[in-house]
Amino acid sequence: MTPQVSKSRPSMFASLRIRNYRLYFSGQTVSVAGSWMQNIAVGWLVLELTGSGTILGFVTAAKFVPLVVLGPWGGLVADRVDNRKLLIWTQVAQAVLTAVLAALVWAGAATVPILVTLVFTIGLVNVLDGPSRQSLIPQLVQRDLVANAIALNSITLNLARIVGPAIGGVLIAHLGLTPCFVINALSFGPVIASLLLLRSSEIIPAKRQVSGKGQIRAGVAYIRRTRSLALPMIMVTVVGTLAWEFPVTLPLLTTTTFHQAASGYGTAMSFLAAGALLGGLVAARRHHISVRSLGASAMLCGLTISAAGLAPNLALAHVALMFVGASVTSFNSAAKTVMQLASAPEFRGRVMGLWQIAWQGSAVIGGPVVGSIGSTAGPRYALLTGGIAAAAVGLPMVARRTAR
Repeated sequence: MTPQVSKSRPSMFASLRIRNYRLYFSGQTVSVAGSWMQNIAVGWLVLELTGSGTILGFVTAAKFVPLVVLGPWGGLVADRVDNRKLLIWTQVAQAVLTAVLAALVWAGAATVPILVTLVFTIGLVNVLDGPSRQSLIPQLVQRDLVANAIALNSITLNLARIVGPAIGGVLIAHLGLTPCFVINALSFGPVIASLLLLRSSEIIPAKRQVSGKGQIRAGVAYIRRTRSLALPMIMVTVVGTLAWEFPVTLPLLTTTTFHQAASGYGTAMSFLAAGALLGGLVAARRHHISVRSLGASAMLCGLTISAAGLAPNLALAHVALMFVGASVTSFNSAAKTVMQLASAPEFRGRVMGLWQIAWQGSAVIGGPVVGSIGSTAGPRYALLTGGIAAAAVGLPMVARRTAR
């Protein structure tokens, strides 16, 4: 038995009519908000311990190093195993690690080396969690609802970026750091419950990869020879490396260019997140995506980011950032949809593992590069670098006819 949906154009929330996806969506909404609370708390804790932005950057990077090194392997594991069962274990592991961190913070025993170790270990878990999470979505809804399901998932992520830090800031101000970690540890409970409650009879089966030699190389070769995967991967890599570096560019822009206090950075991120939420809602109604339209989306990202870099005052920068959030979310959602639909089920985990490296792991390279441009030439040039790069990589895709 598989979920049945209408063949007509899906409504904005069509995927939520599917019980399995509705359970998954609900669990993710709670958990991701908790994760953003923890992100804020970790940053605050590092600054309390050291007062150093450099060390904060090092601690943050520790989460992505495992992804860069082991991402393809994590994708291969996702192709071999039951994604739901693997996700249950990754949620349990993250809950335990977060609980340990909460206990250390409560006892006043958290140090920078301990934080680096725990953040690095959480990064190791995410190597398996990320591609398996992406691979599970097409198993919960029919093919004609995959784009809608991915877009709704993006809405969850961006809503959490607004709600999580806001709640975390209030908790830190009134109750201290420990509650942020405790709540995040507890937030994995709804995810585990939602995964356990999924009806196996309504999960669309995916072909599993049998263990063998050279399967990571085979996954890379599969992407290279499949143009509808290779071209989006190129765009995602460029945009992820040079354009999606707002934790680096926005603090520089708000403090250096517009001479705002730290709260100014928070306000700028709120405008970015609000736009991202709107972009997710628009993406949820999209029913046709091609590599060519993805190129147009990359160009739009480039234009909006460049507009933010050229904004003459803070008010116009805030307006531009709303459009940036909407366009980047639309691009990211479209890229994931194109790559998931174009992937053969037995390769999907490896494809999404490499997507995760291109979009998130590229920060290990892009962060220092963009940060260096921002520090030497100025924050506006850092944003323009990403904007021009995104527009440039999208232009050839729009100028030529490409396959879906």
